[in-house]
This record gives sequence, structure tokens and C-alpha cells, in this order.
Amino acid sequence: MDLRVAPPAASGMRPFGEHLRDWRLRRRMSQLELASEAEISTRHLSFVETGRSSPSREMVLRLAERLDVPLRERNALLVAAGYAPMYRERPLDDPALSAAREAVQCILRSHEPHPALAVDRHWNLVAANAMVPHLLAGAAPALLQPPVNVLRLSLHPGGVAPRIVNLGQWRHHLLERLRQQIQATGDPVLQALEQELRTYPVPAEAQATRLAGEVLGVAMPLQLRTDAGVLALISTVTVFGTPVDVTLQELALETFFPADRRTADALRELAQRTGGTQNT
Repeated sequence: MDLRVAPPAASGMRPFGEHLRDWRLRRRMSQLELASEAEISTRHLSFVETGRSSPSREMVLRLAERLDVPLRERNALLVAAGYAPMYRERPLDDPALSAAREAVQCILRSHEPHPALAVDRHWNLVAANAMVPHLLAGAAPALLQPPVNVLRLSLHPGGVAPRIVNLGQWRHHLLERLRQQIQATGDPVLQALEQELRTYPVPAEAQATRLAGEVLGVAMPLQLRTDAGVLALISTVTVFGTPVDVTLQELALETFFPADRRTADALRELAQRTGGTQNT
């Protein structure tokens, strides 16, 4: 028997049907398509969306799975339907996440002498290896005060932006990633962050830079001016494959690799000069 909590009307919460419809439209699915995926009738789905039928806990989870709803929002759907949340959200230093925490630290350390960092769902810095501070030289101290937002630090005129050679391309790349994340999650904090980032002044030469496949090659590089010269870096993003904890699902590791031999040599020399194998 499902354990019900306070109904949405009693708590002032939006009805489940409205949440469901929002997610269905966000995923650009018709009622027919979602009903077929969830193996229910279109009529029943319509009744659920309009509030004429109350879904079971199993149905809520099945619909959320078919819509690829993030774990945090699945909890919100469960609560809106009158059920208790299913997925826990623990801080990363919780003993239950020790194995995951060690995995993160292992990836960051083993990636040296190349930079690597971990961010949360709002792009706040969670952890970084010893090479990352070398990329942040010259940034305003206020932007380095916790919580450090990586996107703000990257594109703010007092942050890393003045030293990014291909700022127009890199800015476009970051904003597109953020737009896709907003499309996937509907997170209002990310929407506010995007609005803020778009207000930052962009030099005319950077604003005029256009993306061109024949120039970029196989991947978008970050070209960063440093004391060791211009470093060309490409990045990959790693996430946990089977998370059942909200914190783990929202954690992303960004690892940077040298895009050319000169950058690889410069990073290696920088690590040797500074003893850069200690984790920050």
C-alpha cells in the first residue's frame, strides 16, 4: 500500500498533473507518445494531467523514467502526487558517499599534470586538482571566494575571460551547454545564472568571432593565455553512471586534455616546477 503524504492542495503546491504536463512539453512529447512509452492509455494520461485521476507511486516513477526527469525533480513529482520522496540527497562528505568521494579524488589526482575539477548542478566548484589554480591566475579575489561558480569565473571580465584567446567561441560553447542544461532541468537558478552571464560585456573582436568547423578541427578548444604561453585545452565531462542519490547525479567532473604537444609539454613542466601532484 502506498504511503501518502499531505495532498498538494493542502500544502499550496502545484498539482501533479501540471508538473507532468510541463515535463512532457519540455521533452517535446505528445500525450500519445508518452502514453505509448509508459504503456498506458492516452485517456488515462489525459485524466492524470487534468487531475481527474490520481497516479499510483509506481505510475509516477514510470512516467518520470520515460521523461528522463532528474532525480531531484522526481522527488518533486512524488511529493506533488502525495507520496514521500524516494531519492536521498546527502552532502558529498557524508560517510555513505565515501566510495564516490574517493572515486572523484582519484580521478582528479590521476589526471595531473592536466587540470580537472568537479562541479555541482549550479556549476559551483566542489573539488579541483593542483593544476587548476594555474588557470585562474589574475582572477579577482572576490570571484575566488566560496562558493566559486565556474561559469561566472570563466566569463566575468574580472575573472578568466580577459585571458581567453578565443573568448567568443568559448563563451558561445559555455552558454550553449548551460542552455541545454536548463532545457533538461528547468532549474530557475540556472536560468538566473544564464541571464547574468549574458549581461557581461564582450569585446567587439570576441563578439564577432564565429564558430567554424574548419577552424576548430575535431573539438572546441579553450585557448588560455598564461605565463607558460597560450595553452590549448579540450575537455571531457564525466558523470556517475547509475546514481540513486541526488548529489551524485548532479555531480560532474570536467577533465582537460592538451590539444597540442606544446601545451602538453608546458603543463608537464609547470607541474614539475610547482610540485603539482597534490590535490587542492
